[in-house]
Amino acid sequence: MLHRAVHRELRLLAELSSWASAGDAARTAELTRHADLVSRVLLGHHAVERERLWPALLRSLPAAEVDGARWHVAAWAARTAPLDSLLRDLSIAAREWAATGSPAARDAFAGACGIVADAVVASAAADEADLVPLLAVHLPAAEWAAVVRASGAALPGREQMLVLGLVLEDASAIDRARVLAALSPAVRTAWRAVGRRDFRAAVVRLRGVPPGL
Repeated sequence: MLHRAVHRELRLLAELSSWASAGDAARTAELTRHADLVSRVLLGHHAVERERLWPALLRSLPAAEVDGARWHVAAWAARTAPLDSLLRDLSIAAREWAATGSPAARDAFAGACGIVADAVVASAAADEADLVPLLAVHLPAAEWAAVVRASGAALPGREQMLVLGLVLEDASAIDRARVLAALSPAVRTAWRAVGRRDFRAAVVRLRGVPPGL
């Protein structure tokens, strides 16, 4: 779900930035700030997977499946390292556009968004083929809830609400219920009280149209 949201947002950023005025400092800041958030979220997500999710999965697997799963986790690490490097390249392109306001820097930023979006799709496809089925069968609900909580722990409250909205936007009813159930009661209350409203306003500012949520 997070990979889908990241891909969608990067594709939108590539499109929105391609026809933005290169010298419009306010619009540049808005677009590059969103790219920075998306990049930080995915980098943080990879860190949580590396430090929490895959170790939890390996602990939960039957002994006969551990060796095969370790191979898939190693393949995940090999895919993720270059993707993380592309995310850092995107951050550099964002800073360059913000600093220079030039059409060339804007175009480089838009291109970097597209490159990362494609890499996210390829990485997510491999994850869904190799690792997600194991998670669905073997990861206990309590472990899943702990991973979900850890995924947003490094973000300020307002950013947590924005990312939650982005993840829920295209989710099925079942997936949406699963994500909300894994959140703490305080976070669920914050989402219903102010998070959904703030998310909608942020999306309208960025895209010019309301979200699908």
